Amino acid sequence: MTAITAVGIVPHRDRPLAHTLAQAAAAWFADHGVEVRVPVGEAEASSLAHYATAVEKFADGLDLVIAVGGDGTMLHAVQLVFPARAPLVGVNVGQLGYLSELEPSELEESLPRLLRGEFDINERMMLEAQVTSAASAGGTWYALNEVVLEKQRSGHLIRLDVWINGTPFTTYAADGVIVATPTGSTAYSFSARGPIVSPAQRGLLLTPVSPHMLFDRSLMLSADEELDFVVCDSRQVVVTVDGRELGELDSGDRVRFRAAAEPLQLVSLRPRDFHRILKAKFALPDR
Repeated sequence: MTAITAVGIVPHRDRPLAHTLAQAAAAWFADHGVEVRVPVGEAEASSLAHYATAVEKFADGLDLVIAVGGDGTMLHAVQLVFPARAPLVGVNVGQLGYLSELEPSELEESLPRLLRGEFDINERMMLEAQVTSAASAGGTWYALNEVVLEKQRSGHLIRLDVWINGTPFTTYAADGVIVATPTGSTAYSFSARGPIVSPAQRGLLLTPVSPHMLFDRSLMLSADEELDFVVCDSRQVVVTVDGRELGELDSGDRVRFRAAAEPLQLVSLRPRDFHRILKAKFALPDR
């Protein structure tokens, strides 16, 4: 990496510690001649109005993005930045912090290394979802963890016709379906009893939620394959991307999934062993 000249900071809006850390980091970078940007909503919440930047201009030309919060803040930062290729580093001011690189006590000592660009890049596959719908969910969306198609009302199943690489596969009758990346295999898909997949892999992980059918297992496809879902009855389906609800789908609406052309770039300041992180975050015993 070359030296950093423009940094974006995305603090959690409601956590005082995130505000304090973001203020300190912003002041430090500004004192070292670096342009600092904070999305306007987060800037107002964190008393960083001097650095407020419109969301549509936030990612342009950034060399680095720092997300200060939990995994939800990291996912929010991804939505603000991707597909721009600005590397992203997370500071864990949350609970699990599975996606974060730094703890709060490590941020200050890491700032000089970040400024000099002395870090490695860990690439993560992103999921692309093309939604064909006349409603608000229509468009192309990207997810680091998962896209969920789920029932709107309790007591009702949804029915989705599924194609793989343009060939009919089956019809899912379930409370919902999750299409996840390997990174997202430890998120919602995991809670639906899907497998854990190393983030070093590339592929699409399909996990049904409370399926009402004989075929109730997760399905792992390669990154070169495509999944298509078509809503096949009038029961409305809600679309959620990395925890953000986009809107509803009606009968005949379609969602096509593939691996995004570009990966997300995560900052790595030290060797990261996925299996050790998994063991620590889930408090697995030695034996």
